[in-house]
Amino acid sequence: MIAAVLGLVVWLTHRHVGADASVYRAGALTLLKGEPLYTSADLTTLPDWVRLPFTYTPAAAALFLPLALVPAGLEWGVLTVLSVVSLTVVIAVVARPSRWWLLGATGAALVLEPVWKTLSLGQVNLILMAFVIVDVLVLSARNSRWAGVLIGVAAAVKLTPLIFVPYLFFTGRWKDGLRALGTFVALEAVMFAVIPHDAWLFWTKAATDPSRVGSVTWIFNQSLNGLVNRASALAPWSLTVAVGVGVVLAGPAVWLVVRYSRRGEPLAALLVAAFYALLLSPVSWSHHWVWAVPLIGLLVVTGRRWWALAAAALFASQIVMLVPNGGDVEFTWGLGWSILGNAYVVAAACGIVGLAVRELRLSAPVATLAK
Repeated sequence: MIAAVLGLVVWLTHRHVGADASVYRAGALTLLKGEPLYTSADLTTLPDWVRLPFTYTPAAAALFLPLALVPAGLEWGVLTVLSVVSLTVVIAVVARPSRWWLLGATGAALVLEPVWKTLSLGQVNLILMAFVIVDVLVLSARNSRWAGVLIGVAAAVKLTPLIFVPYLFFTGRWKDGLRALGTFVALEAVMFAVIPHDAWLFWTKAATDPSRVGSVTWIFNQSLNGLVNRASALAPWSLTVAVGVGVVLAGPAVWLVVRYSRRGEPLAALLVAAFYALLLSPVSWSHHWVWAVPLIGLLVVTGRRWWALAAAALFASQIVMLVPNGGDVEFTWGLGWSILGNAYVVAAACGIVGLAVRELRLSAPVATLAK
């Protein structure tokens, strides 16, 4: 209710809030008008105060069509309401709290930097995360014939959720994985029929054009690629090194996913895949790290209160807002600022490696006894 009222106030007072929400709506309007989505830096359907390219897939423009029915300026309010509902759904599925605890946990989650930034920008991160959580922990758990579809839809909006297709395969959910992949391919194939030139341009050029997504060295790109590019001052070999580190981390990440899944811990397996995807993606803006919410929820319900507090402190600390950044400032960091300025990346990478070492140590006595 508060989110709905706030959205109406922003709309009625003509506040400039939710730049990304405006891009989503502009993409849908551009599709309806038959104008190109990717040949220019900015869309003609954008409001005057927004100057951003459409960096999403052609299918995303179609999936955003309902926003074209919303009056200009109100799209942020609509997405804010949907995002808060999605946040509540995620907490409910993960922690299953009572009604009042659910409301309290939802309110508390708003102080986490990835969450409030997602809301302020009008991003869809919370909505897409809810799609994945419901797909894996609800539909797949019930062997629903629709399991995998929501992951396919999420991947058709932003490509990063494609990581959950191999996740489904590695956890033995082949039918769900094929449905997810099929949904994604079908949605994009439809767009090849509707806007063939734009679809071809996206997949052959725009999808890999770094100039369309912003500076990879900016502190808010909390990915391995961002970390290496900052450390190397944009050396040409940075992406290669980042991918190499990602390949090394793939071993423990996949092993943990399979191990947790076989042990009946699907949320733990899912979170490993999610955080690995954030590390591996060339660009993972800090607001993409909304997966901190189910992580904290899992730590609380499994009795790891101190770890939950540490995770909450990290993502509520606003550390990426406080470290000096912008322009070439990231290139001048010393060791201390580098650790703080890459806090999300360092925490996730250390978490994956640390969990793998812990699991190896736990399995060692079993192996010894087996001999």
